[in-house]
Amino acid sequence: MFSPMFRIWLVLLLGGGLVLPGVQHVSGIDIYTPTEVEAVNGTDVKLKCTFSSSHPVSPQSLTVSWNFRPLNSGSDESVFYYQEVPYPPQEGRFKGRAVWSGDITRRDVSITLHGVPPTFNGTFICQVRNRPDVHGSNGEIILKVVDKVSFSEIGILAAAVGGACGVILLLLIIFVTVRYYRRRHMENDIEMHSREQEWKDPTVCKPEEAVHLKVMTKEKEADSSDDEESEPSSGDDEEEEDGQEDDDDDDDDDFGDDDDDDGGDDGGDDGGGDD
Repeated sequence: MFSPMFRIWLVLLLGGGLVLPGVQHVSGIDIYTPTEVEAVNGTDVKLKCTFSSSHPVSPQSLTVSWNFRPLNSGSDESVFYYQEVPYPPQEGRFKGRAVWSGDITRRDVSITLHGVPPTFNGTFICQVRNRPDVHGSNGEIILKVVDKVSFSEIGILAAAVGGACGVILLLLIIFVTVRYYRRRHMENDIEMHSREQEWKDPTVCKPEEAVHLKVMTKEKEADSSDDEESEPSSGDDEEEEDGQEDDDDDDDDDFGDDDDDDGGDDGGDDGGGDD
């Protein structure tokens, strides 16, 4: 029915995104919000809403609308509006309670509700348009205002804090234990090193060997004192021996004189006899 060339051009025109002159291509915008938010009665809560767009974002091209749908499924109420500048509500339940908390340069169009009462229970709708991205689904947040924080959140918070404290305590115990064993190991090394020095040092001996050496030292001192005492006695002996020799010499001299006297006498006697 259609030629193959015509089919190819048709596919390129439809699938490749080519448009005819005067027709602008429009793409959808994606909006991201949490499904449900819980807030305590009388506190502030931030309704987070971000988006992504394939076209550049500017204050002139961007419009943001926040609406509220009550739990009884009544008509939607305007909460906040933004176009180039924020437009907070001037009447209704959100007057003075809804403030701008977004940053369009970061694709953030969040708002904050101050002092939320129970009447804020319902669905908040975030609608973003960035021309030419004007098509896309809206983001919806279910807000639940409670009198106190639910046990689940308290349990999660307590578990997080307890886990962090447990990890810190465990790390502290490990640190102290490692430091204790390292110090003990160093003390043992020092003690073993000192013992090895004692074993290798020849001047170090056992107590019984020290007593033996002391006894030998005393004996050597006694021997040396005896030698010192014996030396002057030997000198006296030599003097006595010299004295004895002198006496012997004197005796010999006396004996020689006696012989001479005897000889003279004998000669005199002989002479007299001759006479």
